[in-house]
Amino acid sequence: MTVESLAEQEGWRAEDFAARVHYRGDGDRYSVEYYAPSDCVLYWKVKGDGETAVPVGRETVPDPLRERVRIDLDAAGIDPAVEGRSL
Repeated sequence: MTVESLAEQEGWRAEDFAARVHYRGDGDRYSVEYYAPSDCVLYWKVKGDGETAVPVGRETVPDPLRERVRIDLDAAGIDPAVEGRSL
């Protein structure tokens, strides 16, 4: 199953039908989630308290992070194009 395959990538954790990873860079923190039933990726920007996250549009996410997510998806056998899919 793709969620378990994604959880084999560095930092990813599987949770039932979804997988999640946390990234930090350029002073910002993000939580990235892949949902298998809808075959989509969501980005959340984590606030300074580490407890609050707000959904953000992928156009606001740094390109290196988006590329890393596409690489991880591909390595897990998931079409990397789903990263750019609009909801």
